[in-house]
Amino acid sequence: MNSLKTATLRFASLASSATGALGKRDFTRSLWHMTKKPATVGGTGGGDHVTVLNVHKPSINCTCGCNVHTKGERELVEFLTEEIIAERKVQKGKTVPTTLDGFSVKLSGADVELTKQTDKEKVVVSFNVNHTVDSEEEPEINPNADKPDLGEMRSKPQFEVDIIRGNSTLSFTCSYLQGEAQEGEYNDVFSIDELSIFEGEWNDKVYAVAGDVLDGYLYDLLMNLLEEKGISNEFAEKLSDLATAHEHTSYIGLLEKLSKFTAGGK
Repeated sequence: MNSLKTATLRFASLASSATGALGKRDFTRSLWHMTKKPATVGGTGGGDHVTVLNVHKPSINCTCGCNVHTKGERELVEFLTEEIIAERKVQKGKTVPTTLDGFSVKLSGADVELTKQTDKEKVVVSFNVNHTVDSEEEPEINPNADKPDLGEMRSKPQFEVDIIRGNSTLSFTCSYLQGEAQEGEYNDVFSIDELSIFEGEWNDKVYAVAGDVLDGYLYDLLMNLLEEKGISNEFAEKLSDLATAHEHTSYIGLLEKLSKFTAGGK
């Protein structure tokens, strides 16, 4: 349908370790380095933890043959070398599946599309993982602790559900609910933000209604319809797992490209 309106901004500066400020990308993403004391050059470390003590500083050779980069570029590549190793340790065992509950999964950059085809209709779930990661909780960080207690970083993107029959499309825009359900409330994982139906391709002229102004009984019936099409609470949880794995893989890929670019690689 229309472009996804992402819900949560998340981007922490790679230089936050110099200031001691903790950003939203506190996964293992930089936080381990920020809570450790700076290493001395030539030091060695023990154990399984990835710190600057365990990683040899790379020899940087630029393409012009001068063998020396600016101080800022050298420090950036050194940090990225450590960060990539740490992120890969966190990533171990987390992969993006090719299918999910009968839906085939297709990746295209930050875009993800899941498709299930039947004789009568096609159901398409689509989203974008950019700016979708935040910790599930905001833990209190003790910078002096060896192993800070971190909130789990999860991708919970706004997603589109299109039920396509012939040339007609019933389209839902959905988003994940925050916090726990209160007593007497439905324990839904996601909600309907917007509903529309159109012929052919979507365009700006298509009328759409917000989910929070729908009749309550109609809203419940639409949620039941989505569940019948496979878009249940359980599916939404698995979708978040998939999004989290893909976003993390994309983040590591960005770090690797940044390192290669800074080091003068093509």
